[in-house]
Amino acid sequence: MRAVGEDPLRQLLSQVHLARAEDLPMMLQQVAPGVGARLLTPYLVDYTQRLLVPLQPCAHPAAESLTIDGTLAGRAYRTVTVQRSTADDVRRVWVPLLDGTERLGVLEAVVLEEPDDEAVGELLSLAGLFAELLTTRSAYGDAVERTRRRQPMSLAAELQWGLLPPLTYATPDLVVAAVLEPCYDIGGDSFDYAVNDATLHVGLFDAVGHGIEAAQLVALAMAAYRSARRTGLDLADTATSVDRWISQQFPDTFVTGVLLELESQSGELRTVNAGHPSPLVFRAARHVRTLPGPTRFPFGLGRYGPGSVAVEVLEHGDRVLLYSDGIVEARRPDGQEFGLELLVDFVGRQLAAELPAPETMRRLVHQILEHQQDALQDDATAVLVEWAREGSERILP
Repeated sequence: MRAVGEDPLRQLLSQVHLARAEDLPMMLQQVAPGVGARLLTPYLVDYTQRLLVPLQPCAHPAAESLTIDGTLAGRAYRTVTVQRSTADDVRRVWVPLLDGTERLGVLEAVVLEEPDDEAVGELLSLAGLFAELLTTRSAYGDAVERTRRRQPMSLAAELQWGLLPPLTYATPDLVVAAVLEPCYDIGGDSFDYAVNDATLHVGLFDAVGHGIEAAQLVALAMAAYRSARRTGLDLADTATSVDRWISQQFPDTFVTGVLLELESQSGELRTVNAGHPSPLVFRAARHVRTLPGPTRFPFGLGRYGPGSVAVEVLEHGDRVLLYSDGIVEARRPDGQEFGLELLVDFVGRQLAAELPAPETMRRLVHQILEHQQDALQDDATAVLVEWAREGSERILP
C-alpha cells in the first residue's frame, strides 16, 4: 500500500526543472513513500554491460556495484522483467530502468509490504519517468557518464559515443539493437539509424585505421549519411553523397559500410554494400540468407559512382544482422578466428532462446571478447534488426 498524498510522478516532475543529474537519486527517495517503499536506489549499467553501478549520491550509502550475470538485479536488466526477493524480512523489488526501450539499468525498491500488481505498476511508471529524467538531465552534467565509466575513455571513443544514437530502439513491429567494443577505445566503427514513417534506415561504418584519425573519418561518414537521409535522398544518392564527402575531405583513404532501408509495411529491404561484410538474414533462428556482397566500392574510393542497390523481401519475423570485420576476425592467442560459422551458430542459439534483441547483442560482444581474451585487435560492432511484433514485446516489462 502506498502512502496517501501527492502523486509521486507529479511530485518528481515538479522538482526536476532546476535539478542536476546528481540531485535525482535524493529526489527519487523523497517520493518513495508514495509507491510504498522506504528506500529507492537507482543502478546504472556500465559501458561494458557487466555491472550495475549505484548512481551517487544515493540514499543507500552502502550500495555497491552488482554484476549483471548472476544477480536478481542483473536478471531484471537482462530479461527486462520485474524481480522480487525477501531476505531477513527485507522485501526488495528490482524494476528495469528503460528510456523508451534503451536499458539504462535497474531501480531497487525496498518495500514496506509485498506489492500487488497495482503497486508493481506504480513502480514501473516511476522507473519509466526516472529513466526519462536521467536522459534529459545527463545533457547538462557529467554525473551519469561518470557513474557508467569504470575507466578513462580515449579521445576517439569520446568522439564516437557523442555521435551515437541509443543502442536500442523499437516501434511496435521493429527493433534495432547494437553493440560496440572496445567501448573505452573504439575509433573506426560506428552506426546510425532512424525511423521515418514506415521506413527504417540503418547505416554501419568501418573507417580504415585506428585512433583519432579513424574517429574523425567515420564521424564525417556519419554526418554525410545523416545529412543525405534528412535531405530526403534515396539510398543510391545517399551512398554517392557519403562517397563524395570522404573523397573530398579525406583523400587516399576510405570507409567501408552498409546502408539499409526496410519498409515495415511490406518487408522490402534495400541495401548498398560499400566493400563491407555482407549482412545475414535469420528466420526462425536459422541463417537463411546472406545479402549480396559489395555492390559498390568503399566510400572514398568510388569517385562518386552510385553503385547498385540490392533489393530483398523479408518475411515477418526475420532478423538482419549487420557486423564489422572485427567480429569475425577476432582471434585467440593461437590464431583461431571467431569466424562466420561461430557467429551464425552463436546468434542462432540466442534467437532460439527467444532472448530480447539487446540481450542477444550483449552476449555476442561478450563472447567475442572472451574468444580474444578481452584484448580486441580491431573494433567489433554489430547491429541486429528485427521485423517482428514479438521482438518489441520482449523488450518491454
